Amino acid sequence: MSELVRAVWSYRHFIVSSVKNDLKARVARSRLGAAWMVLQPLAQVAIYSLVLSRVMGAKLPGTTNQYAYSIYLMSGMLAWSLFLEIVTRSLTLFVDNGNLMKKIFFPRATLPFIAVGSALVSSVLLFIATLLIFGIAGHMPSSAVLWIPFLMGVTIVFSLGIGLLLGVVNVFVRDVGQVMNVVLQLWFWVTPIVYMPSILPSGFGGIIRANPMYYIVSSYQSVLLFGKAPELLPLAITAIGSFAVLALAFFLFRRAAPEMVDVL
Repeated sequence: MSELVRAVWSYRHFIVSSVKNDLKARVARSRLGAAWMVLQPLAQVAIYSLVLSRVMGAKLPGTTNQYAYSIYLMSGMLAWSLFLEIVTRSLTLFVDNGNLMKKIFFPRATLPFIAVGSALVSSVLLFIATLLIFGIAGHMPSSAVLWIPFLMGVTIVFSLGIGLLLGVVNVFVRDVGQVMNVVLQLWFWVTPIVYMPSILPSGFGGIIRANPMYYIVSSYQSVLLFGKAPELLPLAITAIGSFAVLALAFFLFRRAAPEMVDVL
């Protein structure tokens, strides 16, 4: 692991410049440029708010804010969008960069960090836009907002672990990418982002509690909507589990790396 850290650190300037190039490529020839990184998730929130606010708003406990459901939704989407971008990009990371890996020598472990850097910039921009909208809606964040960097860190570790693990497998079994597109849609709906867990029948409680993203998303909602610190025990267990998944993913990556270039 220390060898991996040293390799990534020695190529830190390559990672930073690659993140900048990636962001420039994403907004190239776009009139709104980087604004699309914020507008797309906000548009999704607006659609869900319009469709579901009257149904869900009356059942949101613990707040009297008339925009409570929209704030609840945006808080959950902030966590989910970071998770989704890292997982989907990591999933095809090695397949998309196959030619680069064949032609240029560089530590392959830098590729996941480039994907994370790009996703983190998008998430920070979305977080700033979210706070501005909260302010316009008269909902000023409390000091609990200081938990957000930690929550982003847990989200990154968990999503990178899942994404890297699947990205390595996807090099050898390309069906994984197609299957995950379906799994991620299902995963979104078993995570309480557009609905509250309290409206579900009791039989769904076990499914919700077995979902690590539930604890991450509910922590964002607790901090941003209710102004309270997240529940520490489930969040700590999620964080420890996330590091375990990430360690397993890097172990698998190191074992598979010599054969990956031949398969790509």
